[in-house]
Amino acid sequence: MADFVELEAQDGVRMTWNVVPGTKTEAATCVVPVAAVYTPLKPLSGAPTLPYAPLRCRTCRSILNPFCTVDFVAKIWVCPFCYQRNHFPQHYSSISEQNLPAELFPNFSTIEYEAMDAAANAASAIPTVFLFVVDTCLIEEELGSLKLALIQAVDLLPDRSLVGLITFGTFVQVHELGFATMPKSFVFRGGKEVTKDQILEQMNFFGGGKRPPLGVVAGPRDGLAPDSIRRFLLPAAECEFAFNSVLEELQKDPWPVPTDQRASRCTGTALSVAACLLGACVPGSGARIMAFVGGPSTDGPGAIVSKNLSEPIRSHKDLDKDSAPLYHKAVKFYEGLSKQLVNQGHVLDLFACALDQVGVAELKIAVEKTGGLVVLAESFGHSVFKDSLKRIFQSSDYDLGLSFKKGLSVQRQLSVRGIRVLGRCVVLTGEPPYAWSLILQEKKALMQLVNRPHAGGQMRLRATTISRRWVAGPGIVQELVAGFDQETAAVVLARMVSVKMEAEAEFDPVRWLDRSLIRVCSKFGDYQKDSPSTFSLSPRFSIFPQFIFHLRRSQFVQVFNNSPDETAYFRMILNRENVANSVVMIQPSLISYSFHSAPEPALLDVAAIAADRILLLDSYFTVVIFHGVTIAQWRNAGYQNQPEHEVFAQLLQAPHGDADAIIKERFPVPRLVICDQHGSQARFLLAKLNPSATYNSDTVPAPGGDIIFTDDVSFQVFLDHLQRLAVQ
Repeated sequence: MADFVELEAQDGVRMTWNVVPGTKTEAATCVVPVAAVYTPLKPLSGAPTLPYAPLRCRTCRSILNPFCTVDFVAKIWVCPFCYQRNHFPQHYSSISEQNLPAELFPNFSTIEYEAMDAAANAASAIPTVFLFVVDTCLIEEELGSLKLALIQAVDLLPDRSLVGLITFGTFVQVHELGFATMPKSFVFRGGKEVTKDQILEQMNFFGGGKRPPLGVVAGPRDGLAPDSIRRFLLPAAECEFAFNSVLEELQKDPWPVPTDQRASRCTGTALSVAACLLGACVPGSGARIMAFVGGPSTDGPGAIVSKNLSEPIRSHKDLDKDSAPLYHKAVKFYEGLSKQLVNQGHVLDLFACALDQVGVAELKIAVEKTGGLVVLAESFGHSVFKDSLKRIFQSSDYDLGLSFKKGLSVQRQLSVRGIRVLGRCVVLTGEPPYAWSLILQEKKALMQLVNRPHAGGQMRLRATTISRRWVAGPGIVQELVAGFDQETAAVVLARMVSVKMEAEAEFDPVRWLDRSLIRVCSKFGDYQKDSPSTFSLSPRFSIFPQFIFHLRRSQFVQVFNNSPDETAYFRMILNRENVANSVVMIQPSLISYSFHSAPEPALLDVAAIAADRILLLDSYFTVVIFHGVTIAQWRNAGYQNQPEHEVFAQLLQAPHGDADAIIKERFPVPRLVICDQHGSQARFLLAKLNPSATYNSDTVPAPGGDIIFTDDVSFQVFLDHLQRLAVQ
């Protein structure tokens, strides 16, 4: 496993099979697909940065890499993807076997290029844009917390960043921050979709001048005066006073709400207005729409529920029975919005903070396709929201740790079939920000991935070319086993099952996972037929059944007791994170603290609970500090405040320090739960533990231990059934 982590640190790529099956039949019998989990923006300390443009193949546009065949005499290189012979340009004339350019060094499989084309450099020079879209259908306390968080966020922005503000409730208001004399805004009806032409006309973008007769109006190049754009998008240094003044005077939506109805909230219209405004003012630039929503959309396009409180918001059961009449209509609207934002090169971020659902399930397609961020919290005053928003802007002075203009395109070679992309991506035409190619050649599988990250305010091009050995024919099982990455395989199956649950109506995720695991164990296990006691797995596969066991019980598969918004949120984060973080979501980590030993990892089992022990659970979305009953009694008695019990005070503080370290490096910020044994919030821990001792099992817990009230089978029972079925 350490070898795979080192490869990821070098290139940002982890593959399920690091020895690739060479035929379609062999790949199908492996059950787990050949897949690569790529982190395009992963910081790579060892990757060199070259101050010139990349050298591309004239046929397939792949980039010069260490796997190219080079004729140093004729100054020709052969592309390993399409076998095209390409001549080196003049500035490569001095290359030789002793004087290699950085692109041909075997250990430089990932390289970044600073010099880009003029259009890319011009785009990277445009300041980033942040358009805040704020919900005003909130109670005063919530609105006050949101206003304070936004004021702090704007204060952290670089001075050159452009800032705009839109508020919405019953109506949508676009605030003219450039009008310093008095607060001024343009109002649009919330129940009606607004087009870009209507915005250009009603907001007087042409200042009484003549509008271009033909074509799409998009920025100053199409006749928009810079002064017109500066009315709504101003540098942070110039508009901070006006922005803060508008927020300070911002009040709750004034329109009365009957006691038997929900507030009139036009989320879809507000986002449509924001997209059209950015499309007219700054198309193609790095811009983000940051939407802060505190309740369900009830009016206009994108509504998820009616205003009548007697009608409940859709649940998983409603979606399964197709009895949510507004769901598909809202998804279709946001799908159209996502296409508009992708074409404009803009990003949608969603901050959903409410005890009720707000429509994350419907907005999921727009957030994912534009590469946006999502945060789900109980309120705007909760630390999950406040700390997550602050963390977005507390980064470098230029790129804020954010990426803009995301997209994905797949360039497929004719010799490769079945290429599919899962995750936060969208198909584009032309040369994309991300591109990848894969081909099998001379017992090697080559893959090249190209993306354009921002660094220090400048756009770069990162080219990653990796090689994996491929095998075919009889007797390849042991070679495949040696290259199996069980962590990556579990993450890929989790993403696949999430997609299938959303796309296939009659899909049974537990049965699909069970059958996949049985087939994997049957093919790669070591056993005698019909003898379960002889079954064993290679160390490369030994933890894989455990991953699948916890995946079956995870929030990605078991949607009971979760709303559609929560399920969509969990799956969006799963699709975004790397392998290490995704594994924590599937199988949380557990650390034990006691007087008898230093902090040590503990089995994710109910047997880990003891009266004199503290447990720290990290399930990615939640961090739990769990005190045994004896520890809780001593703490309540105040022993930690007495000088003679200093060791006990240190024991109490140790998990808090580790929890703080976890929280500081994670986005979105996880929820911190501090609980005691037999307390109500102990459920956050018990729900993740293996139920080896339940109310109806024969296993008796140790003194001071605990049991779980569940009918789920334990991992041992699961493993016994797996062994019996795998050897048949």
